[in-house]
Amino acid sequence: MYRYDQYDQSLVDERVVQFRDQTRRFLSGELPDEEFRALRLRNGLYVQRFAPMLRIAVPYGLLSSAQLRMLAHIARTYDKDYGHFTTRQNLQFNWPELARVPDILADLASVQMHAIQTSGNCIRNITSDHLAGVAKDELVDPRPYCEITRQWATFHPEFNWLPRKFKIAFAATTSDRAAIRVHDIGVQIVRNEAGELGYTVYVGGGLGRTPIIGVKMREFLPELDLLSYFEAVLRVYNRLGRRDNMYKARIKILVKETGADKFRQMVEAEWEQIKDGDLKLAPGDIEFMKSRFDEFEYEASAADDKTYAEQLAKDSAFAAWAKRNLVEHRVPGYHIVFVSLKASGVAPGDITSTQMDAVAELADRHSFGEIRATHDQNLVLADVKQADLYVVWQRLKELGLATPNIGLLTDLICCPGLDFCSLANAGSIGVAQEIFDRFENLDDQHDVGPIKVKMSGCMNGCGHHSVGHIGILGVDKKGEEWYQVTLGGSAENDASLGDRTGPSFARDEIADAIQKIIEIYLELRNSEDESFLACYRRVGMAPFKTRIYASEAESA
Repeated sequence: MYRYDQYDQSLVDERVVQFRDQTRRFLSGELPDEEFRALRLRNGLYVQRFAPMLRIAVPYGLLSSAQLRMLAHIARTYDKDYGHFTTRQNLQFNWPELARVPDILADLASVQMHAIQTSGNCIRNITSDHLAGVAKDELVDPRPYCEITRQWATFHPEFNWLPRKFKIAFAATTSDRAAIRVHDIGVQIVRNEAGELGYTVYVGGGLGRTPIIGVKMREFLPELDLLSYFEAVLRVYNRLGRRDNMYKARIKILVKETGADKFRQMVEAEWEQIKDGDLKLAPGDIEFMKSRFDEFEYEASAADDKTYAEQLAKDSAFAAWAKRNLVEHRVPGYHIVFVSLKASGVAPGDITSTQMDAVAELADRHSFGEIRATHDQNLVLADVKQADLYVVWQRLKELGLATPNIGLLTDLICCPGLDFCSLANAGSIGVAQEIFDRFENLDDQHDVGPIKVKMSGCMNGCGHHSVGHIGILGVDKKGEEWYQVTLGGSAENDASLGDRTGPSFARDEIADAIQKIIEIYLELRNSEDESFLACYRRVGMAPFKTRIYASEAESA
């Protein structure tokens, strides 16, 4: 866990004082709405359908138990007793009262948290792999690099008013769990042939109205040149990005319209002028940042435990949970535990204050007091001894947080949709529940195997539908809710955008359409080991399209 120094703390404390005064002046009529809008957005405050929505920053998805308890306190005291984890590893409160938001920010600051730059046309929350530091396939821990970037980006005067929002993600593993190729800048930490650490840099990715897979800007960027290269990319974008049309203002549009080669030339030219200046990191900078993170003492004797194997053999429900919700840790005798926020009857990503407090208690007892938020709207206890797994599972089961569905069909991503969002065209939470109901039987889900279903209530794509193996997009047709479906997307190493199946489906048809797609896949796959994505890429759209629209054609 990154530990604030005095400068960090004073920065967030000062922001609380500033926003308290800005809010007071707005509510008293001294500050016009058009001026307050930009100020509230820089503090994570949106206007939604029924109430303000406050987005809390969770840098690279890492929370301490004290911070999670504070989020529980805020949910109870200022909201409707729950919070919502997003695909950006942040947490949102959907019902805060505007006049009390400064008090929320003050409470957050007391546990080294804030809502700075979680919205607005600025550099947003830096994200990374939710298994950072514990993954077996990791080259180095990317979080110190994320923190260096976060500090460079916070209140950066030159990039405080970008053409549009800007998102950066880091990965350092063989399997990309941070979706780096659908970010404005995506960074893969690598070693070159000489064994030197550095970065492969992708630029111009993004989802939303115009989804685009990022292009490789640099095969290898030396480790100490991280910030100067970022600065060069942002300068070119800030100078040339569209400001006359918000739908064409993202860097992905600039890269596409300029051409990757020409854009690369401009970045390299800019970088040449600044790469040996003040932004060049020193080896000591990286080592210092690593020292600001806690290091845990793992018990070598943890691997000697025999009770875990015995409990797996005795309890089939525990074994089913272990199969889906546990991942092997880099340290023998420890496991990574996924806490599922995808139970039936609950909006994906939602968690109550009681559950937050209980997860914080589990983290203190069994996982060094840390919790991670994932890109799939779940939580992680990253450092649990295998001897403790049965007890942890029992407690999670009591809390409704032990659904054994990680990576399966009901572990779907879903934005709030029309239930909350003023931008949404269609509901998503209700559709998610209907899909859950169709596939709630775990045996059926295991037959289907790993699959990523992702749903958004509008073109902004907060549910990442464009890169879902099955993507669902809510659209408005003359005041009615309809849903477009795409197949074959991926946000991982083999990043790709999904292909649209054809005409959209009415609200009462969409669950049937998803069920039919799954049935077609089960018939077409060449073995139980062939995933949905592999099957789709082998057979293509034609057999799916023909059959999911067959009944419609017959009735016509």
